[in-house]
Amino acid sequence: MTAAPSMPRRILLAEDEVLAALAIQDELQSEGYAVDVAPDGQAALEAARRAMPDLLLTDLRMPRLDGIGLIRALRGMAPLLPVVVMTGYAPAGGTAAFRNDGEGPVALFSKPLDMDALLEELRRLLPSAG
Repeated sequence: MTAAPSMPRRILLAEDEVLAALAIQDELQSEGYAVDVAPDGQAALEAARRAMPDLLLTDLRMPRLDGIGLIRALRGMAPLLPVVVMTGYAPAGGTAAFRNDGEGPVALFSKPLDMDALLEELRRLLPSAG
């Protein structure tokens, strides 16, 4: 008997730039991740309320609810949720601006993204379940 295939790790991608979101989604799916894409922070929050992801990958500057508001809302629901922030406008405090004691890991990437570095970080934060 063979073991049942493991479920792919779920990533919630919050990115308001459509072409960037599609490119990132394509890369992540080719690596075996299940990806839910949201065009802004509010849509991402609603998606997470339906099904909490294994990791949040978010832009900071988005309409309706920005990345910082989204991170705070999701951390209120799942404090250990790993978060990867991608932005062209890194905050002065770096990852400390997004993380409180007792919360999950946070990684920060500048845009344009280095996909190889991003994928390496995702493998570190989401070790395969199988």
